[in-house]
Amino acid sequence: MARSLSNMLLKGMSSPTTTNSLRTMVSGSFCRKGMQYSTTVPSDPDTHDDFKPTNKAASSGISLKDIVEKDIKENPVMLYMKGIPEQPRCGFSSLAVRVLNEYNVRVGARNILEDQELKNAVKTFSHWPTFPQIFIKGEFVGGSDIILNMHQSGELKEKLKDLTAEDDKQEK
Repeated sequence: MARSLSNMLLKGMSSPTTTNSLRTMVSGSFCRKGMQYSTTVPSDPDTHDDFKPTNKAASSGISLKDIVEKDIKENPVMLYMKGIPEQPRCGFSSLAVRVLNEYNVRVGARNILEDQELKNAVKTFSHWPTFPQIFIKGEFVGGSDIILNMHQSGELKEKLKDLTAEDDKQEK
């Protein structure tokens, strides 16, 4: 009996559906290769404060709307994305970075995956539900599909031409 139980367990761990994909996704946890993973923050009162997420903006007295406005004002090209430009965490964010890199302009970026409240503040500010979100010269332009269309039509080159010239002047 013990042998048949261990054989069933081993079979379940090495089955193709378990090894190649996430088998179970229930309330922030999943099972893969026989291991249980959790993506939720523990609500255990015994969890030490060092391991709980913090919101630095809340403790500084600056509102999230102010942070978004400051980002957009200080960065001629501002990208709110999943991940960072050097390591995008979704294909759409990756596409936006690749298109913007074609123009050799300085791009400010924030990873919206690090702060759910910031993500919601950006959505509220732009009235746009998806990411990435690109702002050029303080104006909300759209997401990766819009940037790609603008790139293909030449409209993005026209919109960014004075920014590349400004960056060149600052480097000299």
